[in-house]
Amino acid sequence: MNDNQKLAELLFPDVTQTVEDLEQRFPPRDLPQGAKVTRFAPSPTGFLHIGGLFSAFVSVLAAKASGGVSFLRIEDTDKKREIEDGVSGILEGFRNFGIDFDEGVTGFDSESGAYGPYVQSRRAHIYHIVAKQLVQQGLAYPCFCTEEELAALREEQEKTGALIKGYYGKWAKCRCLSCAQQAEKIAAGTPYVLRLRSDGQEDRKFTFDDQIRGKIEMPENITDAVLLKTDGIPTYHFAHACDDHFMRVTHVIRGDEWIASVPLHMALFRACGFRPVKYAHVSPVMKEENGGKRKLSKRKDPEAAVSYFVQAGFPKEAVLEYLLTLINSNFEDWRRANPAASLYAFPFSFKKMSQSGALFDLVKLQDVSKNVISRMDGETVAARTMEWAKVYDPDFYAVLHADPAYTCRVLSIDRGTPKPRKDVAIWSQVKDSVSYLYDPLFVPEYTLAENMSCADASQILRAWLGVYDAEDDKDTWFQKIKDLCAPLGYTPNVKEYKKDPDAFKGHVGDVSGVIRLAVTGRRNTPDLHAILQVLGAQRVTQRVQDAIAYYEN
Repeated sequence: MNDNQKLAELLFPDVTQTVEDLEQRFPPRDLPQGAKVTRFAPSPTGFLHIGGLFSAFVSVLAAKASGGVSFLRIEDTDKKREIEDGVSGILEGFRNFGIDFDEGVTGFDSESGAYGPYVQSRRAHIYHIVAKQLVQQGLAYPCFCTEEELAALREEQEKTGALIKGYYGKWAKCRCLSCAQQAEKIAAGTPYVLRLRSDGQEDRKFTFDDQIRGKIEMPENITDAVLLKTDGIPTYHFAHACDDHFMRVTHVIRGDEWIASVPLHMALFRACGFRPVKYAHVSPVMKEENGGKRKLSKRKDPEAAVSYFVQAGFPKEAVLEYLLTLINSNFEDWRRANPAASLYAFPFSFKKMSQSGALFDLVKLQDVSKNVISRMDGETVAARTMEWAKVYDPDFYAVLHADPAYTCRVLSIDRGTPKPRKDVAIWSQVKDSVSYLYDPLFVPEYTLAENMSCADASQILRAWLGVYDAEDDKDTWFQKIKDLCAPLGYTPNVKEYKKDPDAFKGHVGDVSGVIRLAVTGRRNTPDLHAILQVLGAQRVTQRVQDAIAYYEN
């Protein structure tokens, strides 16, 4: 047994399994050639950010488009920053937007998949097995430097103008300790971390092929990075290399702030004998401000949290549809050609992703959302509105839920037509859109257009009540309104009125406008005949009579 093997046994006496055992336990996945295995690996340190949703969605799209697998891993090695029940908040965010991973964490203490555990704090034995092998091969060593010694080292590097700051080369005091010195310190209970013994050189560079940005050349890693902390918990960097290898990840989608870590990560893959993953570094989601762009801020921007979109009532499909317009430049053309297709049928490509920050535009999101809702039938709109209102507007929910069948008829008006209504972008706007169709929410409004007098309005309404029949189809109903025009001094022909406006009090649109105002309290609504059909004869008659009383009072 050589010195490295003795040191490994001294550091990891309880580790009996080998890396080969892990390779057999987590074999390569049986997937089609070219299939991508992706992961989203958040830390439970706060709410789900829109940038996180963006990256997670890209991960799922990449896997689905290639016939691969996506999974959710929780990286909880930084216990100082972790918040209570942070995992539940992340899972709830994904559920709200219909992001479904194939494997991974599914609840506070549940998961699915054959490559777990999917929570890093439950994978300590895996990291220790790999770490022991690195020590056996002379590629890792214990470092006994105190915080004070490390601070002094950094101060000295600042004074001497060292181009690279960190623990390496002549600055790595513990790198050259003899086996006896190491054993003596371990026996004395001196705290230590485990470090990588880097073989990088300052004058050497390497190139990797970023899936979005193309070839990137960077200097090699030369620092002896920490692998295991004093408590045996791995650093993010070491855990990431072990987890991605044994979970058989092929592509890592992450923010471009991680590009600087690629040299270290490549060095770790190489030292461990693992095949490196492929990286796709995503630009941050940006916001326009004062003529420039900045990254969306968790502290300054409410829309940075995905909960903002849930509370406002954006349909989950609309948010994902909008994100796809940011993810791939050809999505909108595809959507126009495939209006009814699933988002996951879109042929996602890394090559169509922007290398600059995607600009998040709430106005465009609302436009996308209007189109998404316009494609839904009334039953779906009713169900989704009630689902939202039950949580965020209980009083409105009570009104809707009092008669669900009626609510479905209300929200079916002008839907399923060649030109469906597009007056609602978010569920919180439905209340204002349909309030006049519910007696508890209806607010009468009798202010007439400038060219209409109260006497004329009353005359129109009385005449219309005389011919109103709730059983009339749309054509019969409108013909009756046209027939009322001439006796009342109006023309049923709008073009005729425009040719000689002085010859008439107005046209058929003015007549129907008075009826609309009396029944709905609004000058602009969806199809009036459909509204009358939903309201029913009794409610329509009563509202018209109330209007007549107002105009004649």
